Amino acid sequence: MLKTGSGRKAEPILWVGVQKFPHFFYNLVYTSLSKAGRERFDLLFDPGWRSAVIAVTGAKGQLGGELCRQWGSEAVGLDLPEFDLLDFDGVRRTLRELRPHAIVHAAAYTAVDKAEEEPDRCFAINATATGVLAELARELNCPLLYVSTDYVFGGEPFRTEPFREEDPASPQGVYATSKYEGELKVLAWEKHYIVRTCGLYGRLGANSPGNFVETMIRLGRSGKSLRVVDDQFCTPSYVVHVARAIRYLLGTSMFGTFHIVNDGFTTWYRFACEIFRLLNWDVEISPITTEEYGAKAPRPRFSVLDTSKYQRFVDAPPLPHWKDALAEYLQEREKLFPKNKVAG
Repeated sequence: MLKTGSGRKAEPILWVGVQKFPHFFYNLVYTSLSKAGRERFDLLFDPGWRSAVIAVTGAKGQLGGELCRQWGSEAVGLDLPEFDLLDFDGVRRTLRELRPHAIVHAAAYTAVDKAEEEPDRCFAINATATGVLAELARELNCPLLYVSTDYVFGGEPFRTEPFREEDPASPQGVYATSKYEGELKVLAWEKHYIVRTCGLYGRLGANSPGNFVETMIRLGRSGKSLRVVDDQFCTPSYVVHVARAIRYLLGTSMFGTFHIVNDGFTTWYRFACEIFRLLNWDVEISPITTEEYGAKAPRPRFSVLDTSKYQRFVDAPPLPHWKDALAEYLQEREKLFPKNKVAG
């Protein structure tokens, strides 16, 4: 508070504005500075003047939506149509105005087979746009968390030991390669997290293409016999558990690559069998090979991820066994949709 010559207290208009709208004035000054000036400005002023929110891309998807639910008002969800990753200028403008505390990049091109037909679009979203976000994170001096995939390990079909974070990647196909290229873009910024996960399922968002569990429930209701691949080993994971782990990691400042999946591993056929067992449905289901399935894009035969690096955090949220996680999801699903119960 300033004093006038008469001894009366006065509040200049500018100072009132700074008090009432600190983020606006912080951003106004920050955007006018050079790169070196911005670094000094961040050191001089309380980080509380920054936006306290976390920007989450893919907010209308499964994982992005779950992150926004768990963070509540701390998160700003970004997704189509307002936030288009291919509109690079729009992406820059949005994040520069927002100036988030952190960026969580959960959006991705995930149509694995279709990617073989439109590789340019897949790479533009998964790699080029990710590079733009990495550049922005550096400019804004905020952490960037990039959600990647077990598919970066697709070239060792006879492997039997879970992959660790430091194992060399061997992506096969357009989708897997594009996601790995995204990882390389993120590595250019030191304040990064790369979270590899697998087979996500959970509450569907407005832009969610679906998931394996919901597909099995839909097909199981049809009464038709099913054929499911039984030679691809992985760990389908519940988004609630993955989101909790991501939130925890962002609070550690322990930057790097982490594998975040539920415990144990299975095949898609055995996973489907467990779905129907928990639902108490009598569904005719047969195991088939990857070759018999005949997908356009290659799939990893073994992409089980080792989570021991994450597990070393003694206070980290647990990653339950995949069977327990599946049971939890089906129970939660029934609570969410009581008029559409999973009954045969």
